[in-house]
Amino acid sequence: MLKKESLQFIQDVAENNNREWFAENKAVYEDAKADVLALVGQIIPELAKVDPVLSAEADPKKCLLRIYRDVRFSKNKDPYKNNFGIWFSSKKGGNEPGYYLHIQPGKSFVAGGYWMPEPVHLKLIRQEIDYNIGDFKEIIEEKNFKKHFKLGVDNALKNAPKGYDPNDPNIELLKLKSFEATMRIDDEAFLKPAIVDKLITSFKTVQPLVAFLRNAISQ
Repeated sequence: MLKKESLQFIQDVAENNNREWFAENKAVYEDAKADVLALVGQIIPELAKVDPVLSAEADPKKCLLRIYRDVRFSKNKDPYKNNFGIWFSSKKGGNEPGYYLHIQPGKSFVAGGYWMPEPVHLKLIRQEIDYNIGDFKEIIEEKNFKKHFKLGVDNALKNAPKGYDPNDPNIELLKLKSFEATMRIDDEAFLKPAIVDKLITSFKTVQPLVAFLRNAISQ
């Protein structure tokens, strides 16, 4: 579970996103960061039981994404993220299928899948979906998956990808450029001891999607 102060810190960052304020509150940030890392440390060994590809010995610090934003090519010059992002995969920073936890007051969520895969991987994933559409639909139409998770469709082509029939009954799935499923989490859930079990149950629900995508790019 998290301390209420850790969620409040993220809210405060959003309202005071400047280097002067952050420097004055660096100790508060370190406390919030340590609190989140403690939660990540509880998640890692349990998630490894759900997905054996992941290491139960992974370093929580390598899962927690930097709070500092890269503003070089962004119109938004806020120096800090207004969330804690945690990424679980077999590679540190690897572009591959995995699990994500986003902690942001009022906008927290868990996710599983592969966000914006590189062209080579995207081609392999589409091919796998085309060849094994039954398996893919079984995953995304499974009862718990449909009840709790939403497959993102914002990142999709307007037209059929090259080599695919526009009249294919599954063309909307083949148009996708990103394959991640998300589930919202209420702030209050993070303040309860049951949060780890809740997160692991959620990751277990989305694990078949991660496994399908991982298998696709390993062909």
